[in-house]
Amino acid sequence: MTIPELSASDLQNILHFTTQLAREAGDLMLEGSKEIQRAGSSVDEKLNAVDLVTKYDVAVEELVKKKIAIKYPDFKFVGEESYSKGARPPLTDEPTYCVDPIDGTTNFVHGFPYACISLGLIYKRRPVLGVIYNPFLDHLYSGIKGQGSYLTRSNAEPVKLPLAPARSLPSLQKALIGVEWGSDRRKHTIDAKAGSFSRLAGDAAGGILGGKNAHSLRSLGSAAMNYAMVAQGGLDLYWEIGCWPWDVCAGIVIAEEAGGIVTGSKSAFSASADGDNFGDVTEDILTGRKYIVVRAIADTPGETGREAQARIIREFYETVEEVEPL
Repeated sequence: MTIPELSASDLQNILHFTTQLAREAGDLMLEGSKEIQRAGSSVDEKLNAVDLVTKYDVAVEELVKKKIAIKYPDFKFVGEESYSKGARPPLTDEPTYCVDPIDGTTNFVHGFPYACISLGLIYKRRPVLGVIYNPFLDHLYSGIKGQGSYLTRSNAEPVKLPLAPARSLPSLQKALIGVEWGSDRRKHTIDAKAGSFSRLAGDAAGGILGGKNAHSLRSLGSAAMNYAMVAQGGLDLYWEIGCWPWDVCAGIVIAEEAGGIVTGSKSAFSASADGDNFGDVTEDILTGRKYIVVRAIADTPGETGREAQARIIREFYETVEEVEPL
């Protein structure tokens, strides 16, 4: 089968369609939020009692999938809800939408305004386009590989990311770090994460062995929103184990185009940190369910921004404990 070539112009056209689709899906999310907050609505569980899905997760994905099939009938589709129901097509070189209809479903259910739709496009097994839209804040993040990433607030003109010039990051002690508890609540996983968070936040001088005394830890409750916050420069880095490609695909493009670096597990980082492929989000990294993203860092005398990003990731992985995702 001949794989269609997507030009820069093609990707711009796809982005225009995708942003319109994100806003339409966002309207449905707002409608659903009002219903849930007003009268309650059916909330089901997937993995366990904290891995939630509503009828609006399903409705938004069905809307998106239908619109994409009409506009781009030859494109493949991977969505969180269809995947959970058993639709698991293998990744190919063909253009493939990778969609989380509502990222941050727990936030959505509770009325915490950090839920979004995440629409990524994979082409030749690499993320190449991303749109993240939070309808509660009316913030739309978008990016195309090689063409930059932007934040559009309400009806304002798009602003290029990051929102401020890249700055230095001497160590984790100066970092605001995004983390999440996730839906795997087994003892080993919780203990490992609690220990990791303690070392990141704790003060070695105050008795925390290996403590980095970071500025603080933040949990937005949405992987896509965490990526967007790294891209704009509000978070210095974000780490999570247990996400899926649809959680991060759009965010990867947006963060990378803002000067950020994305890689996978500690072993994946170690294998690439000193080579030309550092920061290349391969299929193995995209599907590996272990991710770390670091914001753009300014060059300083004796160290490039890319070297600084590798240094921060190395310090981070020396501090935390990895677990295997459920």
